[in-house]
Amino acid sequence: MKNLNYVGKSLLKEDSRDKSAGKTKFICDMQREGMLYAKLLLSEKPHAELSIDTREALAQTDIIAVYTYADIPKKLYNSHQWYPGIAAEFDEYLLSDKARFMGDRIALVVGKTKEAVERAIPKVKVHYTELPAVIGLEAASEIAFSKEITCGDYEKQFEKADYIIKDSGCTPKIHHAALEPHICLSELDDQNNLVVWTPCQTVFQIQHHISSVLDLPYNQIRVIKAVMGGSFGGKGQTVLEPICAFATHKLQKPVMLYMDRRDAILGTRSRNAAKMTVETAVDKEGKILARKVVAEIDGGAYYTNAAAIVMALGKKLFRLYDMKDQYYKGSTYYTHTISGGACRGYGSPQAHAITEVNMDHIAKVLNLDPCELRLRNLVSSGAKDLTGAPDIGNAQIRECVLQGMAAFAWQEKRQTIKNKNTARYAYGVGMACGVHGNGYKGAYPDFTQVDMSLLSDGSILVKISVHDQGCGTLMTMQQIAAEALDIDTSRIKVLEADTFMTPYDSAGTQASRVTFVCGGAVKNAGEKLITELINALCELKDCSSDSVETKDGCLFIKNSMQHYTYGDIAVLYELKYSKKLSVFVEYESPANPASFAACFAEVRVDKYTGEVMVLDCLAVHDIGQSVNPALVEGQIQGGAHMSLGMALFEEIEIDAKGYVKSTNFSKYHLMNAPVMPHVQVLTVEHGEPYGPYGAKSVGELAAVAPAPAVVNAINFALDTSITSYPVTPEVIISHIMNEA
Repeated sequence: MKNLNYVGKSLLKEDSRDKSAGKTKFICDMQREGMLYAKLLLSEKPHAELSIDTREALAQTDIIAVYTYADIPKKLYNSHQWYPGIAAEFDEYLLSDKARFMGDRIALVVGKTKEAVERAIPKVKVHYTELPAVIGLEAASEIAFSKEITCGDYEKQFEKADYIIKDSGCTPKIHHAALEPHICLSELDDQNNLVVWTPCQTVFQIQHHISSVLDLPYNQIRVIKAVMGGSFGGKGQTVLEPICAFATHKLQKPVMLYMDRRDAILGTRSRNAAKMTVETAVDKEGKILARKVVAEIDGGAYYTNAAAIVMALGKKLFRLYDMKDQYYKGSTYYTHTISGGACRGYGSPQAHAITEVNMDHIAKVLNLDPCELRLRNLVSSGAKDLTGAPDIGNAQIRECVLQGMAAFAWQEKRQTIKNKNTARYAYGVGMACGVHGNGYKGAYPDFTQVDMSLLSDGSILVKISVHDQGCGTLMTMQQIAAEALDIDTSRIKVLEADTFMTPYDSAGTQASRVTFVCGGAVKNAGEKLITELINALCELKDCSSDSVETKDGCLFIKNSMQHYTYGDIAVLYELKYSKKLSVFVEYESPANPASFAACFAEVRVDKYTGEVMVLDCLAVHDIGQSVNPALVEGQIQGGAHMSLGMALFEEIEIDAKGYVKSTNFSKYHLMNAPVMPHVQVLTVEHGEPYGPYGAKSVGELAAVAPAPAVVNAINFALDTSITSYPVTPEVIISHIMNEA
């Protein structure tokens, strides 16, 4: 690979200073003449028939409308469906006809001010006739979706095995906890188009749903991706936008629909809770012969991602270890709880939570070091996915483990860590591996379009439907474009998604596809544009392309004193040939390789209180090539924060009757700064052949391996066999007492 000038450099995001200074405008800062405010009334009951009296609320000062199921179009949709070709169960209305979970949308209050709306919400009188509620997987019986994925003959291998190691465990429903709660703004422009501003991940998905529900053509619906205060998958489904658009369409007024934290926890989406049973057959040398995994997934009250989560979780299980025989069955069940949706890692955190603890259990039975067990079984570069999915690619997970062992001083710590134990504190180290993907290739259409233009002043405009979630997507695209065009990033402008302004993208910002797929498209467009630019110079100056060199926004003709800026060529070419130098590219993802990580953790467990302190954490990632190392480090550290929270703290707590107990951050516990360890980051960068300049994904993978690494460290410290998350102080004390 050629020497890189822009890719691989830690460049500052353009919005960093404005965000840190509080200058950035989010939707909550936007104002429109005559704008109304709206808030949803969410069900207080998990399952009930409804009778709603809106008269008292409507009588309140400055209240414009109160909508219920009686007022909405009777058009069902599925908020997970991101393009019309996806088969899905349509079972959602804008507002529900009955309560199917605590948090279900049952009314919308619209007023002239937020204060008026807040006063009116309690005045909407709801009479609930409660119905039996199905809560938790133990009570669930109605299957929304079920699928088996297999390779080889696991039963035959089980008969030959020296050991079969079995573990079962659970992972909880988790709130995304983005700094910005859900919000959107809709209005009508001068041409009577419906315009929706939203901090979303999928503008074309929102356009599709609004069109379907309101029976409007796509070309009258403009969806603009607004500045986002975090998502982590939580804004990947259309939760607020269709009902907000409905209010504007009905009232012919701008409407801002907002949520507070309680609403965001109760009434949006969650990571799917899961229960998994893992049986692994091994020989006495520690070679995995076969594995059987059965996953039961809590889909919640609506279908949403019932099929997608089963498939996403299952497919990850076939891409980490070299085993020819494996059986997976996943089933999603309906319950009267918050529906599932995308959450950072999309199935990978659940898949690896139990299987990686199971790996340590195997190592314990065989008296093997956990790293050594994994090194004997991890996939190698060039491995095939035996389910028929795209090839695994340049897998460097073994290198991740080896580098991690050295940097963490794994062998020394594993042998000596318990020397630190006291009567009160137990110490342990653990590790785990993880895998994630790079888009939808092999499952769904995975392509994007790029419109790239050279402007007369030599600057570059890139139109592509990406959605920056705060992680630096635009900077990443700028650096890839700069590398392809050999021009400084400051001369490149990348637009975010806007259904009227940026070209089509098949899937939006999801499935860890942005750097690999959208970045690949930008690279491809940049290479085509620079070729056009060189050819233009050759036409203008009658020289050969072999004699032209590029450098920092200029073209040089070898063996001459002539050089021209890109802007010079743009002006001269337009003047002589009446043509503009631009390219339009439709780029289909060429592959879907795997990205890998290994995480190492050291913990201290307080045997008196059950408190776990993570003292040290090392995350090693096989990412092919860092486009921006500073952003990569931030992604990995942020992902580790979410994963450690899953391990120790986070859970949307729902009681046996379906009532949510953790409705704010005093009850929903995040990992706060005082207990968050420093996460050391190492990257293994051996290039991915189909990735832009060798790059592949990191953002979702970062939230996978830390959790099981910490649970493995706890089990090593206490000699326990904990397999369910989160490992709260109550769980620790219970296990200590049971072991006593």
